[in-house]
Amino acid sequence: MAKKSAVEKNNRRRKLVDHYAQKRAELNAIVHDKSASPEERFNATMKLAELPRNSSKTRVRNRCNVTGRPRAYYRKLGMSRIALRELGLAGDVPGLVKSSW
Repeated sequence: MAKKSAVEKNNRRRKLVDHYAQKRAELNAIVHDKSASPEERFNATMKLAELPRNSSKTRVRNRCNVTGRPRAYYRKLGMSRIALRELGLAGDVPGLVKSSW
């Protein structure tokens, strides 16, 4: 099980990303617009830099929904390989069977 503080920090980052997503997208559109004047693009870059760092999408870490483990995360399932194995062996994941050969 991951530390509660790490999981909560990640949840706060997710909230910040959602809160600033619209503003960040508008500023990025101005920055990448080649027809905009250089001053406009520079001002948009400066405003983008003033936004909180944790509002950036890349700072969010994918974590297991069951244990909070940050590594070996399956996006499709939203959990780590260890949690998937435990739930699969318990019969809680439909269609998942243990393989042996």
